Amino acid sequence: MRTARLRTVHPVLWAGWAALAAGAVLCVLGWYGVSGERFAERQLPYLASCTVPGAALIVAGAVLLTQGRNALAAARVEELYGLLVAAEPVDAEGPGQAPTTPLAVSADLLMVPGGTLWHRADCPLVAGKAEAVPVDARLVRSGELGPCPICEPAEADD
Repeated sequence: MRTARLRTVHPVLWAGWAALAAGAVLCVLGWYGVSGERFAERQLPYLASCTVPGAALIVAGAVLLTQGRNALAAARVEELYGLLVAAEPVDAEGPGQAPTTPLAVSADLLMVPGGTLWHRADCPLVAGKAEAVPVDARLVRSGELGPCPICEPAEADD
């Protein structure tokens, strides 16, 4: 799926780089031609045939590169969205409905030193982390730690 989208993006990026290179070459040729002429009447053909088209190619190349990078970013976002949608459980209750069972149900409370939240022990944010320590009750009472919005430990204490 990803390679199909990226194949359509790469030609745009290559075309952008090619236009930038061709524009730079034309600008250099125009400058070289103008620098060898003393009179303005003899410099105009170099400006008209090399420098102006070279500048236009540079602008076109910049637009193509921007478009290619936007398309590449859009393809990546689409791919991530597809992965997110595919990861949803099959037994979901319906769109927009929260599950009735909590994500974590343990009564043990943990915190990560230096963190701002306290969690249930089986919360996915602290489960398996060696640095997680039991919650200090005075930190909770002082308001320095807040309840985790994922496992919602405050609801279990009510």
